[in-house]
Amino acid sequence: MTDQAVDAGGVNLSGVDRSPAATTSLFLGRTRELKELRADIERAGLDTISGRKAPRARVLLIAGRPGSGRSALAGELVRQVAERYPDGVLRTRLTEPDGVPVPVERAAGELLAALGLPVPPGAAEDELTEALRTALAERRVLLLLDDAAGAEQVDPLLPDNADCLLVAVSRGPLTGIADVRPCTLGGLDAKSGVELLAQHIDPVRITVDPRAAESLVEVCQGQPAALTLAGGWLAAHPKAAVSDLAKQLHADQEEGAALDRVLRFAHDSLPGSAARLLRLLALAPAGDVDPQTASALAGCSLDSARDLLDDFAGLGLLRAVPSPLPAYEVPGCLHPGLLALAERRERPAELQLARARMLERTVRLLQSCRAITETDSAETRERLKNLPPGLRFPHPRAAEEWLRARRPALLAAARLAVADGELDTLARRLMSQLVRAMVAHLGTQAAAGDLYGVHRLVLDVARRRHLPREQAAALLNLADLDARTGRTADALARYRAALDAGRAANDPYATGRAMESVGGAHQELGDFDRAADWFGRALAQRLARDEREDAARLYGRIATAHTYAGRYGEALRNWRAAVAAHRKAGDVAAHARALSELARVQEYAGRPEDCLRTCQEAVELARRAEDVRLQAALQLRLADTLERLGDPAAAALHRGAAERLLAGEIRPSGAAEESTAEDGQDGTSQEHGANACEIRSTSAED
Repeated sequence: MTDQAVDAGGVNLSGVDRSPAATTSLFLGRTRELKELRADIERAGLDTISGRKAPRARVLLIAGRPGSGRSALAGELVRQVAERYPDGVLRTRLTEPDGVPVPVERAAGELLAALGLPVPPGAAEDELTEALRTALAERRVLLLLDDAAGAEQVDPLLPDNADCLLVAVSRGPLTGIADVRPCTLGGLDAKSGVELLAQHIDPVRITVDPRAAESLVEVCQGQPAALTLAGGWLAAHPKAAVSDLAKQLHADQEEGAALDRVLRFAHDSLPGSAARLLRLLALAPAGDVDPQTASALAGCSLDSARDLLDDFAGLGLLRAVPSPLPAYEVPGCLHPGLLALAERRERPAELQLARARMLERTVRLLQSCRAITETDSAETRERLKNLPPGLRFPHPRAAEEWLRARRPALLAAARLAVADGELDTLARRLMSQLVRAMVAHLGTQAAAGDLYGVHRLVLDVARRRHLPREQAAALLNLADLDARTGRTADALARYRAALDAGRAANDPYATGRAMESVGGAHQELGDFDRAADWFGRALAQRLARDEREDAARLYGRIATAHTYAGRYGEALRNWRAAVAAHRKAGDVAAHARALSELARVQEYAGRPEDCLRTCQEAVELARRAEDVRLQAALQLRLADTLERLGDPAAAALHRGAAERLLAGEIRPSGAAEESTAEDGQDGTSQEHGANACEIRSTSAED
């Protein structure tokens, strides 16, 4: 299928295309439109005419019905002028195949990611669009926005840089954006339409009856998408005459555009099982199709699904997508017709069953994707061995490649499952496995943006189903991500909501975690009194449940809050309690870190002799724990303390010992070491708690 022949609903990939030759397919017709669009780039705008510098990028609009070749024309224009924009071409699609507009914040996030810039998880639309405009202010970029639903999607993404160019593809005008003259597309002229047919079939079949070819172009109303389907059908039926196809399409009296008639004809010409799979592809999330998706939807074998998808691509019913794995896309212009066929030919229960089969297959693939990273466990190895061959991954790298390649479709599947409303159990299992697979292969930090969206979906389902325990877990996970990205006030509100949900669920784990996190948020905001109070509430709960390790950690957090507030007496009392708790638990490493923090506060409180004794005890414990960096930090603190006590020779010995311990490493400053030791008491444990809560929240339906 040529790039011009079918409007595939836009480029289903956001990315930077630095190669002008990236779209090298044959393009037919539209000579006049291309000439007008290129001239419009150079046209003086209203600001230039009035003597002002243009404040924003020039906007070119290509308008037309889906299937008119509007995306192909945009792609050809971009190919021709891309060399003028040395910082690359950014592409994204603004409407899902089912017609749902893509949220502006998601589109902005994808464009920022394509530029290699960080995308703060959970950031609002204004923050992301401002970051995008800032990033494009110093770049000369061509931005292609395909299938825009309206000006409200395009305007926030418009660069404030006249050196950039924005090409928008839309069904109609972009009312509200100044100085935009639309290039409106109709059908191809007869000559170009016949040439498009000749790309698919033997030209002799056209030359023997040129009027039949022209008649077929007329019946298809010159629509490139319709002509591509007609050409694909003729190529698959070499004995059929062009005139016969034209007559059959002309005889179709059912209402609908030319593209709908050709699609119905192509569908009805397929064998029953193939036709059924074709119409069920309308259920594929985001229009992304692979053999696993097709096999699950139709309930057929993987081999059959692969063969049929290849056949559909040859007929122009699907578009092959560049990918390391077999991947296809349902053209956006065909999606409404396929969905109409599915709703007409299939009972609602059958459609729901097909969707459930697809989601269940996705869950099992995600389980396998995660499990391949846990082969140290005999139980996991046995579980993997019992999986059907089609669900296994040969090694972790293959699983990660699948996860990355299928990421947009997997996220779309989660959104689809939640939006359905009747498949909440499947939706919860899917999101559980999606979170686990992403954390296992990509890491929490790298996947944070996607995880934020998944946790919001979990929260939606939990609220809809009145599941307070899962609400608490989702709120805690969202709040943790808010806190990591500096939105502490938002995090605090969510932690409080999580506390209420945890209490409603009578879940001591969630309530304890929420109370501790509320304290952490207050501490981050500088309200150390409230921080100490909330840490104290969490401590009381841990002590009541005899959770000694958590209680020891909380003593340290209370002490840290008092230290920040300058209440060294309270801080010393709580650090001593932490030391005693860690000693009783037999945790040598934690015991050493707590002593290190106790020595630090003793130093602040003006007790150098106490600090010296505590440091010496902590050094011995750090040796037993084999914590080299803590040993070095303590040696440096000993050196500083000895200098204050008037013993520079002994101080030099300890400083030398610290340097030897850090040999081969980048030597941090004493302050950095202190921060590291403090984090061991204050931050790391909270991070561990967040991960534990995440697993609990998503495993509720396993």
